[in-house]
Amino acid sequence: MQEQNPIVLMNFSGIYREEEFWKNRQVSWIELQDVCGTNCYCDEEAIAEINKRTENYPTAGIHFIDSGNYHYMTRLWLTRMDQPFCLLVYDNHTDMQPPAFGGILSCGGWIAAALEELENLKYVILVGPDEAAYEQVDENLKDRVIFLSREKLQVMNDEERNWFLRETVSEVCNWRKSEGLQEDAEKFLPLYISVDKDVLCTEDAATIWSQGDMAFRALARYLNVIMKEQNVLTLDICGECDPDCLEHNDRNEYVNRELLNMWKEWRKHHEK
Repeated sequence: MQEQNPIVLMNFSGIYREEEFWKNRQVSWIELQDVCGTNCYCDEEAIAEINKRTENYPTAGIHFIDSGNYHYMTRLWLTRMDQPFCLLVYDNHTDMQPPAFGGILSCGGWIAAALEELENLKYVILVGPDEAAYEQVDENLKDRVIFLSREKLQVMNDEERNWFLRETVSEVCNWRKSEGLQEDAEKFLPLYISVDKDVLCTEDAATIWSQGDMAFRALARYLNVIMKEQNVLTLDICGECDPDCLEHNDRNEYVNRELLNMWKEWRKHHEK
């Protein structure tokens, strides 16, 4: 019988073999380096193989999904959500770009694909990209997106940022029987959180994509606020560096370890 909230590591690039944060813990290692057609774009054959290898794992848990090239994995995990839910994303990019090759799933367009294809996805809260990037997003996608730009974050103090996120998440998750849920449904919809470490400043993370300016201590505060008050089902993390460029990987190691510890503490508190 599978653990209901496992620690999952998805090995696309081999980077996690160079890190220590997960060792001496009970983890589920999903080997994917041998699957073709996965780097940045994921073709139908690769999707089928990935789904086969992950089918015995629940959506709930903490998932480490390698570099930002594989952020589309969030979209594949979300397919399994069998009830209405909300999605909170921290990212330096919108990930709502139209696909360059027909309808193929990509790391740059997976949020758009989720909004278009997943009926159970009610709202996306996107935190981190700059306003110019969001202006390029298809207007038809914005109806169910609450956007907090890098520019707005820069002019808010900690109290304002925490208040905005707390209130925003509470509002969008409070989608109850008036929208079709049953009388005995949970007050708040479950929340799926996805963190791309490229939202962080270069002092706190080293990724293969352009990075934002958020400090990790700020991200940790935001997540603590949300996780204390919401029914967080899943936390996934991407944004690893290239395995051939490890000179600054201690930053990623630290962030991964802290996020894993935060998740374990939250689960312990939630299960009391």
